[in-house]
Amino acid sequence: MGIRFIKISSIYFVIGVCMGMYMSMSLNFALRSVHVHLLLLGWASMMAAGILYHIFQEAGHSKLGKIHFWLLNIGLPIMMIALALEIYGNHAAIPFVAGGSILVVLAIIIFSINIFTHVKENS
Repeated sequence: MGIRFIKISSIYFVIGVCMGMYMSMSLNFALRSVHVHLLLLGWASMMAAGILYHIFQEAGHSKLGKIHFWLLNIGLPIMMIALALEIYGNHAAIPFVAGGSILVVLAIIIFSINIFTHVKENS
């Protein structure tokens, strides 16, 4: 799972950087919270998880590692798209922001459990 996390984090990085460039060129910073979440949760945290899972392969190959990957990569896009829609006035998207957020939080909790369960000093 480590390499998958690293590869997909690069996609979030490209999206986040392009979004930042668009905001700076248009002087429209309405989506700054989407931009920041994409870079912190999409790029930075997935890159860190990917490196950890690559170093500590038992954690990366565990069922928890796979669940972490899928929950985060389903929840984050739902949360970000819905948040962007809500920012631009579609208040019907709020439940999707909440649903995506719940998936992201669950993914992070599972990541933490995975680290405590499978990362050992002698790994």
